[in-house]
Amino acid sequence: LIHNFTTVLGRALRGTFYPVLQQAIGFGSAFEGWTISEKEVVYHVLVPLTPPLGHIFQLERDPDQQRSGRNFRVRVLLECTCPREHQGMNILCFQHHPDVVRRRTRQPNLLDMLCTDSFLDVEKTVGWFCALVRASWRRLPQSRSWHLVLLPSKRSCNLKLANGQESFLVKVLFGVQRRTSDIFISSRSRGAETPSTMWPETYAVAETKFFRHMARQVPQDSSHLKCLQLLASVTVHKDFSIHSIKTIVMRLLHTVPVLQWQRRYFLLQLSDALEQLRLALEEKHLEHFIVGNQRLPEEIRLPPDIQRAKPSNLFHSLAQDPDAHSQAMKAYLDLRHR
Repeated sequence: LIHNFTTVLGRALRGTFYPVLQQAIGFGSAFEGWTISEKEVVYHVLVPLTPPLGHIFQLERDPDQQRSGRNFRVRVLLECTCPREHQGMNILCFQHHPDVVRRRTRQPNLLDMLCTDSFLDVEKTVGWFCALVRASWRRLPQSRSWHLVLLPSKRSCNLKLANGQESFLVKVLFGVQRRTSDIFISSRSRGAETPSTMWPETYAVAETKFFRHMARQVPQDSSHLKCLQLLASVTVHKDFSIHSIKTIVMRLLHTVPVLQWQRRYFLLQLSDALEQLRLALEEKHLEHFIVGNQRLPEEIRLPPDIQRAKPSNLFHSLAQDPDAHSQAMKAYLDLRHR
């Protein structure tokens, strides 16, 4: 579906100075094989953006250290397209003759349309893409069988498709790739007060690649996805995130011999995961699986600064808030009982 959208939109945007839509990347539980609900699956998709002709994306770390995680802004710069020996002589050069380019092409540049103070704006980008989706839906083959509804969202394009018998949701996020790695800065939210020019770093694509790598290593009757699915399904609305459960399972996959993931060891692996969660909660410390991990499979590409970084503590908030830690321990006991 999203491939069809980006193909159709790519043709429509040819010759314009809007971001170039790259091939979509599926990530998250639906693409890793452990969706919690079978009734209405949510597919998370990342559409990488690259700069159009005459523009450059320059990634800048957010200087505000009070915000959680690693956050970036995307500064959009105009690029000189003049021959090296004749700087300023090309009248269609964005940097030297922006007004001439506008007049000749009758196209606004990216800075005019989707930026705020020279930085790529998430909300403007989402609104632009949603408008294109709405306008192009009838040109897609899926439109003959499915009804499309665009759900309101500021930092993603949320599509609901239904055909009377079944339905599913697609959450389209946008990202800019860090070099040639599997790490992106994305349009996902860091909470209600996330500025529209902030692009948080995401490791979701690398995590999905790790699950695909492990799927080729473990036995055919491996229980790792069933273990994760079961734990995640009873963790919903608890005082620790589903991502913390996923992190523990990834760590076990990385350390436990692959043959021990056979279905007959299911209860043992489930017990191991719960024990790892208990220890992490008691210590108020659970290290991020991707950041700082120098033992990942070679196919998972990390920028040097991510490889060298100190792993963040996913339970940092529990260490800062005794009441939250107490609630999380109660939630763990309830989870263990269930």
